[in-house]
Amino acid sequence: MEEYKSVNKYLKKKKEPVGIRRSFFLSFLNKTLISGLLLISTLCMIKMYPDTKDLIEKRVYQDNISFAKINELYQKYFGDIFPMDTIFEDKTRMVFQEQLVYQDEEAYRDGVKLKVEKGYLVPVLDSGIVVFIGDKDGYGPTVIVQQVNGIDVWYSGVDHSSIQLYDYVEKGDLLEESLGEEITLVYQKAGEFLDYRKYLP
Repeated sequence: MEEYKSVNKYLKKKKEPVGIRRSFFLSFLNKTLISGLLLISTLCMIKMYPDTKDLIEKRVYQDNISFAKINELYQKYFGDIFPMDTIFEDKTRMVFQEQLVYQDEEAYRDGVKLKVEKGYLVPVLDSGIVVFIGDKDGYGPTVIVQQVNGIDVWYSGVDHSSIQLYDYVEKGDLLEESLGEEITLVYQKAGEFLDYRKYLP
């Protein structure tokens, strides 16, 4: 048995985090067991119901998370989900606030091709969250913004080097530069393509 020469030394030794280590271990063990059970349950469901795999694949890899629905529910019960102006008072932020300007329009695939100047600074048409950055077949480099109204807008033919996935962008802000003299806009909601003439400014 360890001998203590003073009461303070004894009390200090008693306060060492033995209980903390034990509770951390138990917490870690519980989380590991719960994660394991969830994984096993998911694998069993996939094995028992083959359609579950297709459903999970569609929901995770093909569909976007509906940030507009989450925002709508959050606003209904808690207020504005993006109170950026009250949280940040950045006086030095560059103001862009532009409208979409183009010389000519032409229907293209599921959207519209717009003639613009090379290096045109493309404005955000409506506030929302960036839900896709990459190449789309037939469209090239594309950025998809899910607007607060639930409509996904594809901005194709634009550079996407300075924007990140899940960035929040505001109406009129600079999205990106056009790569050439054309950009393509596509409007989509719940997997259905919409008539661009109803939404093109």
